[in-house]
Amino acid sequence: MTNDEGHGLPDTPPSFAPKPRRKATVQDAQGQPAPPSFAPHSRRSPSSAPAMQPVPASIPPRVARDRASRATAGASSNAATNQRPQQPARSATTAAAVTARPSNARPHTTHHRVRNGLIAALVIVLVAALCAGFGIWNWVSGSLRKEDWLTGKAAGPATTWLILGSDERDGTTGSDDTPGDRTDTILILTKPKHGPSSLISVPRDSLVQVDDALLKINAVMQIYGRQELATQIEDITGQKIDHVAKITFGGLTGVVDALGGIELCYDQDVDDELSDLHWKAGCHVVDGHTALAFSRMRYSDPKGDFGRAERQRQVIGAIAKKAASPATLMNFGTVRKVGDAALQAITVDERTNPKTLLDMLLAFRGASGSNGITGSLYWSDPNYYVDGVGSCVLLDNPRNLELFTQLAAGTHDPGVVGSAAELG
Repeated sequence: MTNDEGHGLPDTPPSFAPKPRRKATVQDAQGQPAPPSFAPHSRRSPSSAPAMQPVPASIPPRVARDRASRATAGASSNAATNQRPQQPARSATTAAAVTARPSNARPHTTHHRVRNGLIAALVIVLVAALCAGFGIWNWVSGSLRKEDWLTGKAAGPATTWLILGSDERDGTTGSDDTPGDRTDTILILTKPKHGPSSLISVPRDSLVQVDDALLKINAVMQIYGRQELATQIEDITGQKIDHVAKITFGGLTGVVDALGGIELCYDQDVDDELSDLHWKAGCHVVDGHTALAFSRMRYSDPKGDFGRAERQRQVIGAIAKKAASPATLMNFGTVRKVGDAALQAITVDERTNPKTLLDMLLAFRGASGSNGITGSLYWSDPNYYVDGVGSCVLLDNPRNLELFTQLAAGTHDPGVVGSAAELG
């Protein structure tokens, strides 16, 4: 058995337990109480998968999934054609008014030369910008590391990114160096066609079902693969995952340092040896090392994992805000340094290109601003206990499906959402 930080089948102590542990009434083959409502899937489980268990009674039925049709389904989109309205013809009177000049007026030769010089300068600047942009595009496109992530689910009304923080515990911060590559940070970024962008956290201990096995969502990728994790998120949200970006936590240090630091705020003093975070209450401009510790700290946070998720959203939002600022974008040297650091830290899906990365950055900035939407998923029990799995977060599927329907349509009001926000 491993502790609550690991993959597989941890026996985790609850990190946030407003309710006493409770047992379900249905028993599995090993005497495990479990909840009966995830519909079993028809895929073969890998040999390393957790033991089969019935599902929790309190979990509403999941969105029906047809994996065979997903494998062949393609996302379709209709391109809108923009037509410029024709300009009305000038009347003779209007034309005369425009061209008429008093007989004693001086020719505007000097003005024409100035105007033509400005136009020529503008053309030169635009050409230079296009050449620089073309060079940056090729540089970024050629440097992207890509993996197969996407499923065959049809495209929805919004663009949705799955953002993963992979905490490789490579010794870059603190003494909590449990080995392994875990998706401990799971964020869903949604940009509707009209309306506010949103950034929603998925608790890493969320209970999910793959085939007949119950496990925490942060173990899905390691056991079942990348596309299964994307499928689980699509089931929770009801929305197509259009793009995926996996970021190593250690790689964030280089990005923050290349930006010259970012401003973070936390209203408590912290002296946490496990994460190496030493913090005085308030707002501070921090370097990469401190930003990483800020992202990892949870044992000294009264909210545990939920507090850590809030701070991780803050770190990524601060990076996006500064990276998309005019001061950064107009400094090609900074852009190159930030780009080099980011490209070393990120792995993306097979369809991502430099434009989708820029769109993601702008959506991050929008979601993190005063007109954006942030928060977590809704849950029905943050301390649902399953033998062999540990303390889990039992999600409230109907509320989450309704939430993401509104987020994708752009009809949800700005603000903070989710059960963590309701608990204060």
